[in-house]
Amino acid sequence: MKKYLFYIVKYVKWVYALYFYLGTCTLWILKLFVRPDDKLILFISFGGKKYDDSPKVIYERMISDSRFNSYRFVWAFENPEAFVIPKGSKVKCDTLAYFVTALKARVWVSNSTVERGLSFKGKHTFYFDTWHGTPIKKMGTDIASTNNCFKGRGKWNVDYFTCQGEYEADIFRKVFQTIGKDRMHVIGLPRNDIYATYTREYMLSLRRKMGISEDKKVILYAPTFREYDKTDSMAVKISIPINFEKWRHLLGDGYILLFRAHYEVVQGLNIQDNDFVREMSAYPQLEDLMIVSDLLISDYSSIFFDYSIMHKPMLCFAYDYEHYTRERGLYFDIREYLPNAKDENELLLLIQQSDTTIKNKGVERFQKTFVTVFGNASRRSLDIIADNLESK
Repeated sequence: MKKYLFYIVKYVKWVYALYFYLGTCTLWILKLFVRPDDKLILFISFGGKKYDDSPKVIYERMISDSRFNSYRFVWAFENPEAFVIPKGSKVKCDTLAYFVTALKARVWVSNSTVERGLSFKGKHTFYFDTWHGTPIKKMGTDIASTNNCFKGRGKWNVDYFTCQGEYEADIFRKVFQTIGKDRMHVIGLPRNDIYATYTREYMLSLRRKMGISEDKKVILYAPTFREYDKTDSMAVKISIPINFEKWRHLLGDGYILLFRAHYEVVQGLNIQDNDFVREMSAYPQLEDLMIVSDLLISDYSSIFFDYSIMHKPMLCFAYDYEHYTRERGLYFDIREYLPNAKDENELLLLIQQSDTTIKNKGVERFQKTFVTVFGNASRRSLDIIADNLESK
């Protein structure tokens, strides 16, 4: 029922308008009775679905930074009982306690939004947003009017918005017009620092943790979601024209495949783990999977940008390119930058060639075109937040 209600609010314009105006007015009234807390910092990642990404990186550095010793930290989750976090406390999203916490907080740290489609940030709150990926898919006001996905009404009250290159900064300045150009900053993404700094020893330690031998070639397959591909109950599903048994037969024992669905996907492929393929959609840290892998396969996902920092081979499996571009829209043709396949047979051939023909083909150019700053974003983020706290 909750998923259905969320779908109605997100895709039925008049329902969202009613939700926005009633919700925003209610919270502005509530704000009159809530006293700001100058020592409170609120974190939320992917709308409360996860404890990860750049907010997690910032948080785990922050709790060991003496500049923040006197501050209290709260994480917001859809299901707080599912997460264990060091030090800070938790609050459940979309409850009265959540909105009161948000109204009180001196700082918001998020990779999506805090205001839940409403508009209620106070002047005392510093809103630091890292977003959650460099876009290939069109977003916001760039989405065709025939696409009925969510377009918010409220001003997005972000004070500092991080980017990892001018490519995405230009897009965000256009689609998030209410943020303001002076609030977009190319400092890199905190979650991506590790890709520029990890060691081989660290990579091998992760493989041992996952039970993957050093001599295996690891493929990470991480497709994006199709919001138009849903079950009868409006849950996002995934259906890909592939047969992993065929992969196993052709690639042999030297490979292992890690499958990672997008977090929006509710109904997956029902993969049964074996010595060739593993379902890793529930694995908590995507960066671990990226580090242990030797090769990335995706389609229209922002994972390409992050993975390119490591200069490891990447393949684009664009089996539904024409349909996807018609339904969702893309900013550029990813096939012009990376080796690509339109069907399973072509993809398997590219995988077999990845040690030679595809070694770094296009990856360095891709990175230099789209990801220009990386490696030190978490430290810079803490400095920016600390400076703001000291200035007021």
